[in-house]
Amino acid sequence: MEELWGRYSRQMLFHPIGKEGQEHLLNGKVLIVGMGALGTVVANHLARAGVGNLVFCDRDYVEMSNLQRQTLFDEDDVARFLPKAVAAEQKLRKLNSSINIEGHVTDITSENVEEFMNGVDVIIDGTDNFQTRYLLNDVAYKYEVPFIYGGAVSSRGMEAVFIPGKTSCLRCLFPTHDSTGQTCDTIGVLSPVVDIVASLEALACLKLLSGNEDEISPELSTFDVWNNHHFSMKLGKAHEACPTCQLKEFPSLTQSTQNDVTTLCGRDTVQIVGPNEFDLVVWESKLNPIVRAVKRTPFLLRVYLHEGEKIVMFPDGRTLIQGTEDVSRAKSLFSKYIGM
Repeated sequence: MEELWGRYSRQMLFHPIGKEGQEHLLNGKVLIVGMGALGTVVANHLARAGVGNLVFCDRDYVEMSNLQRQTLFDEDDVARFLPKAVAAEQKLRKLNSSINIEGHVTDITSENVEEFMNGVDVIIDGTDNFQTRYLLNDVAYKYEVPFIYGGAVSSRGMEAVFIPGKTSCLRCLFPTHDSTGQTCDTIGVLSPVVDIVASLEALACLKLLSGNEDEISPELSTFDVWNNHHFSMKLGKAHEACPTCQLKEFPSLTQSTQNDVTTLCGRDTVQIVGPNEFDLVVWESKLNPIVRAVKRTPFLLRVYLHEGEKIVMFPDGRTLIQGTEDVSRAKSLFSKYIGM
């Protein structure tokens, strides 16, 4: 008790947590998928709060543009080209050496996500694409574990908590989600927006782990901090035909997430086939201000990235990421500039 009090006294003085709640936190296990802007803020809060077991996965590396909002990283991480999961684990161990911290450099897919579910009490969204969010939603409802969703882009943010057996799920709220090209790398993002969303995610996690689930509001909270807008919407009833929370089919788990990603042998290229066709004129306009160069023909759009790789987009929805055979790197660039 004395050791707990020395580190967590200010948190334990907050009556809804107290000694009992703090002990629940220390026994809790959280899976964070994505250690970018949202994930780093969430992990920072949870490590300092004394959540006893933090596991996180990320497929990407630290870049200079990350430092504006990804609060666990610094210029040394960029210079060493560290994977985000490695850099985050190193930083978090310095913040709290008394808890268990596991960082995994991997791309979460239907093939491996269940490997990380042993003993998990809460799943937190730190991703930037709905393909992975649907996957996390499915595994959460299969294992009956709360899923905390968050998103941030431009000056806008949103957050919601989905609890199996108590609320509808993410797929009920967003039955489909088409890519709009609005990502942090195409229209930007303000760091305070990220902090707000991630803090709401961390707060919801603390409520769940400390035995205060009843304090969770069953609604989607959205806001625009620049334009001073805030709106909350009740999650509503589950759809009777929802394949996740009602029919228990879990489509993102039963369908391979690798089917539409192919490494082209000997070409230093990865092909990604998306669900939507591309209007090349529209995409030229979107990407031209933020990349090194764009060249359009009647048949394709070639995009030259500052990172060194090239993206080739075809009207039928195919994309080639040229300059790498690393599937995780290709998917990161695709998500960054096009959105998965």
